[in-house]
Amino acid sequence: MAGQGLSDDEVRGIREALAAGRKPKVVFTASAGQIAGQVGQVVEVTDPAVSDEFVVVRFGRDELPFSPADLAVAPRGAGRRVVEVKSEPVVEQVEPAAKVEPEFVLDTPRVPVQRREEPKVEQQSVAVEKPAARRPAKVAKPKGPAGLTVTLAYADGEWTVAAQQGAKALAKPYVVKPAEALRMVALVDVPGVQEAVEQILSAERSEAEQQAEKLRAELAEIEARLAELREAR
Repeated sequence: MAGQGLSDDEVRGIREALAAGRKPKVVFTASAGQIAGQVGQVVEVTDPAVSDEFVVVRFGRDELPFSPADLAVAPRGAGRRVVEVKSEPVVEQVEPAAKVEPEFVLDTPRVPVQRREEPKVEQQSVAVEKPAARRPAKVAKPKGPAGLTVTLAYADGEWTVAAQQGAKALAKPYVVKPAEALRMVALVDVPGVQEAVEQILSAERSEAEQQAEKLRAELAEIEARLAELREAR
């Protein structure tokens, strides 16, 4: 019985087999508990980001989720075999005793016939093995809602926010102001993240001030030129 669990390549192979319409067989490892050594069929592989138990296995009439550590690829020809052993009691046959005919004797005293005891038949007890009790199946944990991810990103001088729940995009990236981005980061309360955001804002502020100084200088030059043109009238 394998005890290493499913590898990433084996999980990928199971996904491909399910996509092709097959239901691969797996055997439960020791970490699965009382059902270790039993064989089941994989019917679905869900998102591992939602739960560690994302491999759904059909065992008997139940379909329960398990983690890859609870399962291993079943060898060829593996399956649950139930052998019923029926034992019948063996009764020893005893032949009946021969009938004794009375003896007739003349001029001799009658001798009493001794009573013949019949042989005792000892009853042989046969132990019948009871079938093993069915092991309780592993109780499936209820699936919770898919995880929610909110992403604050900075690129090309713009701050964007996006939201995603599981594989579904709730909000596509949209632009937010630097002040709003700084307030969002302040809620995280992580010094390293706050310092990185402040450095980005400081660099943008310095660049904006330089551009403003350059524009002011150009505007002053244009106004001086305009004043000269007005005096020339």
